[in-house]
Amino acid sequence: MHISEFDYNLPTELIAQQPALERDGSRMMVVERQKNSFYNSEFASFASLLRENDCLVLNDTKVFPARLKGQRAGFSAQVEVFLIRRLEENRDIWEALVKPGRALRIGSEAIFGKSELIAKIKDSLPNGRRMVEFTSQTKETVDKLIDRLGLTPLPPYIKRDSPDELRLDDMRYQTVYAQARGAVAAPTAGLHFTPKILAQLELQGIKIAKITHHVGYGTFQPVRVDDITLHSIEAEQAIISESSANIINKARANKGRVIAIGTTTTRALETAANELGKVLAGQYVTELFIYPGYKFKITDGLLTNFHLPKSSLLMLVSAFAGHKLVMSAYKGAVEAKYKFYSYGDCMFLY
Repeated sequence: MHISEFDYNLPTELIAQQPALERDGSRMMVVERQKNSFYNSEFASFASLLRENDCLVLNDTKVFPARLKGQRAGFSAQVEVFLIRRLEENRDIWEALVKPGRALRIGSEAIFGKSELIAKIKDSLPNGRRMVEFTSQTKETVDKLIDRLGLTPLPPYIKRDSPDELRLDDMRYQTVYAQARGAVAAPTAGLHFTPKILAQLELQGIKIAKITHHVGYGTFQPVRVDDITLHSIEAEQAIISESSANIINKARANKGRVIAIGTTTTRALETAANELGKVLAGQYVTELFIYPGYKFKITDGLLTNFHLPKSSLLMLVSAFAGHKLVMSAYKGAVEAKYKFYSYGDCMFLY
């Protein structure tokens, strides 16, 4: 398929800049695959669309403050280091994006805080990235310094003018069930849930399983090829425990539906599922790119936010519910003035 088939017109004012006043206060478009139709609803009615023994699968990855702003050592110029992934498990060596690139060449250093954290550029990597080694100049570990000095890695389309807004993001750009530190972006479909809603769902007989899929920078990289089948997604880590795999498999054995909360959850499930539709526990490195023509093995329903034009995430949604139906639903969402992207409204497809 050609990349142009996943384009749509989105007015700038529909890109959500702030989270909803209440997490569960978003609008929700419901897409019914069998009826080839969609209608407007509210996230508050999500539970009414679920059945006993259905299983919600949540991604419990936790966003860490991956954006570090400081100074180049020996200069007053401001620099930024955006952490992408740790390269060595027991060492503070990271793959990162740096700005400005011409100022942070091999051998140069950046200083953060009150000279508490130092980053040294060790090597150049493909796609303009750097290998960066961090050292702490205090008794705190590098990770603790990153957590204290770093900023929430918001998507570039969200603009912030004040420290108060950034403090709100520290809380709201994180799911209420986030636990496993390691993501550079939130699994945004999960932002709509509250502890009260999750408790009510369990009382309703809905099973809840948690997996971990650390959302990486590559998830949001644009598709730069005309033929989408030539696109590739950077590897990301996914972990599914024995207990979560058992919950999912038991729900399906009892005729319940497996409903993925978010596209990253979907990719983790589809990576871990065998051809019989059974999820296998384990640690995975997934590069799975799902686009129209993909045959889903385990996912029966999908709750997701609205995605960027021409994005791999929109292609995944189109694979799940059909390209024509999804693009028609997106057109309807624009006409109905839904809010789009990370802090926006959601779509439930089943």
